[in-house]
Amino acid sequence: MDIETLCDAATSASGLDDFGDPTFRDGLEVFIASVEAEAELSPIGAAAAEASTVRALRTRLEVTEWYRTHPEIAEESVVAPWFIVGMSRSGTTALSHLLSVDPANRSLAGWEAAVPVPPPAPDTLADDPRAVAAAAQEFGPLDQLNPRFKSIHHDPPGMPVECLVVMAQHFVALSLPTMFWIPTYTRWVMAHDHGPVYAWHETVLSLLQSGGVRGRWQLKSPHHPLALDAIVERYPDARFIVTHRDPATCVASTASLVRTLSSTFSDVDRPHEVAELWTDVLGTLADRLVEARERLGAERFVDVSYRALVEDPLGAVEGLYAGLDTDLSGAARAAMAAHVAEHVQHRHGRHDYGLEDFGLERGALDERFASYRERFAPHLR
Repeated sequence: MDIETLCDAATSASGLDDFGDPTFRDGLEVFIASVEAEAELSPIGAAAAEASTVRALRTRLEVTEWYRTHPEIAEESVVAPWFIVGMSRSGTTALSHLLSVDPANRSLAGWEAAVPVPPPAPDTLADDPRAVAAAAQEFGPLDQLNPRFKSIHHDPPGMPVECLVVMAQHFVALSLPTMFWIPTYTRWVMAHDHGPVYAWHETVLSLLQSGGVRGRWQLKSPHHPLALDAIVERYPDARFIVTHRDPATCVASTASLVRTLSSTFSDVDRPHEVAELWTDVLGTLADRLVEARERLGAERFVDVSYRALVEDPLGAVEGLYAGLDTDLSGAARAAMAAHVAEHVQHRHGRHDYGLEDFGLERGALDERFASYRERFAPHLR
């Protein structure tokens, strides 16, 4: 892969040539170099890396062109969004899916995150061709290549996805290292200025709501703790929902997810290296969550225990809404109860993993996450 060939492919596919803010090239260059030097992709992996990159570039072209022809979008404002910012494997997906059925909330569906142009409209939302295609592909190529993965992570059609889908369009996203072994890129993301990627994030959200599908945005990604200051700079009235789970379990579960997903695209198995890298990633996420609490104002944050979310999801949500000073309507309660009844844990199989699978030791992990464990002890019981 090289950057000009990929950009030319996106231009050829779309007939457009304005990619918007050129800082996306910084991450793309590091990503390509890391893939070429480290990823050891299979033929399927190489094709997937190229195709996903061209699709992200094409989305940039389409979004930039839509803004050019619809300048009124500049008047849009994303007001008081909620960001779910817990570590990976701490219940962020389950909580986001649950919050999405509240009619007052606006979520980021996978199909619109990947192809946001044109913005969805309320009267055609259910029949939008992108939504229909996504439903038809719920168990598509990834499931055919790696059927085990859905027991670890699955976003049903219509349920929200991580903001990483949008952030990958600016090539500053921790989703890419879950697919490919690219440690150089991963460390670059961890240290990089996140201002531009959240500018792109707001650009896409503003476009999506401009079609009339509005509401209070509820968004999620374990990437977000890296850049809480950048989020507040972009969204001054943002609120943060922090899901909490035993960090050692989060590390082992994340390592298992990454090992399983990346096996789709490479035949090289490196469990200990994966665990070492993602211990560092999650350790940094945990440190940022501790450091940001006082600096950004404790009133901006609400905590949710993974155990409470699993054992009493509706009770956990009631506590969350109370912490956010937000009414939980009767319609929302009913929709959430129905969602909980339908979406039972392990419905796609049980995710089995252990510290020993990755050469991890409980004592060392407890020491690495000591500050986080001490600060949030009440939510880890």
